[in-house]
Amino acid sequence: MPGDGASRRPLRERSGPAELKQLAESRPEELYEAAEQLCHRVAGDGSEEPSVARTVGPIAEALADTRSRDCARFAVDIVGQLLPLGPVRRKEGDRLRRSVAAKLVKTQQLRDLEALFEELPGGLADPAVEVRACVLGELAMIGAGYDRPALDAYAETLRELGHPLARLPRTRLDIEHRFGVRVRGLGSIKTADQLRSRFPEIPATENGAAAGRTASETLDGRRARAAAEPFTVSGWAREPEARFFTLPSPLAPDDFTISLIKELPLNCLTGEGTRRGVAVTCRTTPDDVLNELFSAAYNGGVNGQAQGGAYARLYAWNSLYALMGLPVDLPFLEAVLLAADHRWLRFIAFTDWFHHDTSDVAFAVLDPTRTRVTVLAATDGGVE
Repeated sequence: MPGDGASRRPLRERSGPAELKQLAESRPEELYEAAEQLCHRVAGDGSEEPSVARTVGPIAEALADTRSRDCARFAVDIVGQLLPLGPVRRKEGDRLRRSVAAKLVKTQQLRDLEALFEELPGGLADPAVEVRACVLGELAMIGAGYDRPALDAYAETLRELGHPLARLPRTRLDIEHRFGVRVRGLGSIKTADQLRSRFPEIPATENGAAAGRTASETLDGRRARAAAEPFTVSGWAREPEARFFTLPSPLAPDDFTISLIKELPLNCLTGEGTRRGVAVTCRTTPDDVLNELFSAAYNGGVNGQAQGGAYARLYAWNSLYALMGLPVDLPFLEAVLLAADHRWLRFIAFTDWFHHDTSDVAFAVLDPTRTRVTVLAATDGGVE
């Protein structure tokens, strides 16, 4: 291989970000050849060791993060063609494909990305198709790529083939305006005082408690899994709690409070009152809930399984639909209208579930008939 001593050193010895970035800018073909040799060697021995993705991942990410058409294609080829397949490898490879797609959209010029979509997909099992689907999903997050013939044709074919990302809108909706936006001082809510300072508190009522005691639970495993998806896929520390209840008669909106929630047989409220502090409910909005769902999947939990923007967006919408009990084929803008007719609460309590140290998220939703209540709670701390 031509080049200086650095480029001739083994891959593991030259994997520092600064050197990879320098090589990506000056000799990207050498990085590609090194990744190609390693992937072919691992594919040849037939092992299920996922570390190949962790080894060549920094190379693919450095190439994706270097603006040039060649670097973009090299990065896509590494994660779309070279990475060996297999159950273990596929999971690690999917994480890398999502990361590379995000970096490509952040760094590359649209005309250079468009060159990646000259050939239409023939099926969904091909990792090369998956990475391009992620690129389209990341472009949608920034409102780019629409009304480009090659990209439009590829996106339409993905829809026809049934790719899950292809059902999302090709541009960001207004309700998604907070996705990926970090505001100084507005991190995770860890205390009741933080919750009160950011959202209007809803006082408890006796009628709410009485209504909670009449609620019956509806079991729906598929819906519960969809509601919890942003937390389960991203490695949050504890299995989320998603529960569905029905009231025998319509609830007065002002009685949808912590007093009702505390009467429901929720695991997250078991032992309520054994720790110092008073449970609090505050009124919130659908865009706040959707953003929390997106952030959970996008940032990942303590186990570090960040999902990338395209899939975080998908998981957030899947969860929001499940919270409202909407059919999955309902158009997104119709879902937005329906979300405005629901009543949304955040709550926090002082039980063994809520640890107030990393991230505790808990929502309750009342449907427009005021007879159906959904609760979703997740925590990312305190599990030994």
